[in-house]
Order: sequence, then structure tokens, then C-alpha cells
Amino acid sequence: MSAAPLTTVAAHRQSCLDLVRPLPPLDLALRDALGCVLAEDVVSPRPLPAFDNSAMDGYAVRVRDVESASEDEPVGLPVVGDVAAGRADSLRLVGGTTVRIMTGAPVPHGTEAVVPVEWTDRGVSHVTVRRAPVPGQHIRRAGEDVEAGVLVLEAGTRLEPRHLGVLAALGRARVRVRPRPRVVVVSTGTEVVEPGLALARGQLHDANGYLLTAAVEDLGALAFRVGVVADDARELAAVLDDQLVRADVVITSGGVSEGAYDTVKEVLSAPGAHAVRFDRVAVQPGMPQGLGTLGEQAVPVFTLPGNPVSSFVSFEVFVRPALRRMLGEEGPDPQRPRVRARAGAGWTSPPAKEQYVRAAWTRDGDGGFVVEPVSGHGSHLVTALARATCLVVVPAGVAQVEPGDEVECVLLGPLPVEPGPDVPVGRA
Repeated sequence: MSAAPLTTVAAHRQSCLDLVRPLPPLDLALRDALGCVLAEDVVSPRPLPAFDNSAMDGYAVRVRDVESASEDEPVGLPVVGDVAAGRADSLRLVGGTTVRIMTGAPVPHGTEAVVPVEWTDRGVSHVTVRRAPVPGQHIRRAGEDVEAGVLVLEAGTRLEPRHLGVLAALGRARVRVRPRPRVVVVSTGTEVVEPGLALARGQLHDANGYLLTAAVEDLGALAFRVGVVADDARELAAVLDDQLVRADVVITSGGVSEGAYDTVKEVLSAPGAHAVRFDRVAVQPGMPQGLGTLGEQAVPVFTLPGNPVSSFVSFEVFVRPALRRMLGEEGPDPQRPRVRARAGAGWTSPPAKEQYVRAAWTRDGDGGFVVEPVSGHGSHLVTALARATCLVVVPAGVAQVEPGDEVECVLLGPLPVEPGPDVPVGRA
């Protein structure tokens, strides 16, 4: 009996995206909203600043009273008051006098400029001014930053520290956002042990659990790593059932191929509350893939291959876009940026599959990208991941990449400089 035809990468990715939806919005305190996506437009409820205030420690003056001041011929004025930041009462500046004022303090009515203390002798009851300001100098006007009723942040914005600062400045203690999905990561395999433990013959450390947990956290979701689960159907079923109470998504690695001890496939293929299908996807590395829902809550699950490189590529190509959709990222296909580059070396590719090659990019003399693989194709060659800065995508139907060929690359991190004019940037 012939094997079922391979599912295309695009079709499986779309199935992953169709499985999830953005989480319902909720109101969070600002301290808890970092990394979340805004679910509302934020409009300034008042001008910012709310009142005219001093940009410097100095003296509030009328310009005509000090317009002749210079180092050679300073001007003296009586100091008739002090205005500290936070003072609520209203003062009026009388011509021929000055008021000492602090940074951020409301300027008295009639103030035309602020003379910085550095331009004076710092007098307390009488001050000598050695330099003349121009009208409006060192005064922050009400609404200079933003007027009341102006859109400040749009729905769909991923909240970074700078955005939280703006929200706090507007007086917002809480904000409506899409919450970060809670992602449970489960590594499987009797041969897998925790890092830090000595290895017996035939064992290996759990790279996948830490790699996937970090990848989840890196894109802004909340990750919960479960300890390694042995190849025991009862144990795995119990762990999955226990984790559903805190999971918006479950990711497993290992146990999805055609072997006798592929426990994930065994447990999730059994009749019951789970609805999971397993596909053979035309991708290298990472052909065996699974997706579906767990339990009566229909929690989405993605089952990834056990080899570390296969697990990493599967996460990048299939799971990362789905999690970004759950976070509320805009766009029909939220993925990493891609660039066009020139192959600096040649390699082979299986023509029946879409290949993702770990590679590193550099710039050529014209500012274009040049990429070269950082290791062989083996999905167990995990150390090359540390040197990879991109994944080169070789389409199905291509058997050979020659030096100098133009290729498409998924960037695994930000570009340190802007690409040259001949290097188009898109979305993966």
C-alpha cells in the first residue's frame, strides 16, 4: 500500500493558523500588560502636558525686563516668589520682578520665558541675569506633546516599555489587551533526561524542552515547561490531562513518527475527547507533524518531531505564526521577515520537499546579503543552530542550489542595519 501524498508546507501552515484565534481581550494593569497586544485605540483624554510648565530650573520672566542682559551688562530683578513642581495654586508674574521656578512647575500667568539658573548668579531674593532669553524659551506649552482627543496608540500595537510610559503619562492605570497565551511544552522520550544529570548509554539531554520554551517566551507568550515524559501511554495521557487546566496551547516534541514507541501518536490517535491528526509534510527537516485539539476544552495542540533541528524548524514555520495570531498580531499570515539573498555556496535539496537550511548571512561589497549553510542537513546537528542567523528556503522542485543563486531567507533576528536598495524585505 502506497503512502499518503505529502501535505504542502503552505497547507499545513494554514491548518495551524485555522486552528487558533486571538484570545478574548481583558483589562490588565499596566505592569502586567508588557508584551501584550492592544485591543483598543487609546485616545488622549487631556492635553499633554496638561499645563504650561518650565523646562528648566531657573527664573520666570517677562522678556522685556531682561532683553538687554549680557555678561558685560547684567540685569538685576527682585525675586518675589518660588514655584516648585507640583504647586497647585495660580500665580501671576508682575512686570519688573521674577519668580524662581523648578523644572516641571506650572509657570505663573504672564511668564514669557524662563531664564536657566546657569545664566544667573542663582540669587534667592535678588537675581542677576547675564543672558537674555527669547520669547517662549524653556517653556513647555500645554498640549505641545498631544492635544486632547488625539489617537496616541492604535489597537494591534505590541506594548513595549515605551508604550507603557505613554499610557501612564495619559493617566491610564489599566488597558484592554489580548492576553498572552499560556503554552505548555512537553518533551517525550524514555531516552531523554534533564540537563545536569549524568547520561547513561543511549540517553540524551532535553534540548527540545528548553529550546521550545525559550522560543515561546521570545515571541511574547507565557511558557510552562513540563518535565520529560517517558514513552508510556498512561503517563503521557495523564500529564496532558493535568496540563489542560492551565493551557491555551500545548506543544509536544517527539513520538510522532512511524516507530513502535511513538507514544504521542499512540495516545492522541486513540478514540476519545482528543481530535488530532498526523500529517506527512513536504518539509525538510520535520516531515512528521500533528495538530488538533485536546479534551472537552478543545485546547489546540501542535505535535512536533523529536530531533532538535526538526523541532526548531517546525516551530518557526508552523507554530510561531499560530501563536502570534493568538497574541493578536495583525495580518493574515503573521510570520518573521524574509529577505532575498545570494547563495555563497552550493548544496543539494530534496526536490519533493521545501527545504529550510540553517545558514548565516553576511554583506557583500554592495550591501547585499550573502548566505552560506552553517552545517550539514542532519536534523540531529543541533550546535549549528547557535551560529544560524537565518533559514534559507529552497522551494519544492529544486534539487540543487548553485553558488550565486538568488534565495529567500527567513531572518531569525533583527537586521543590525537597513538592507540595501536591491534587497527586498517581506514577510515569511
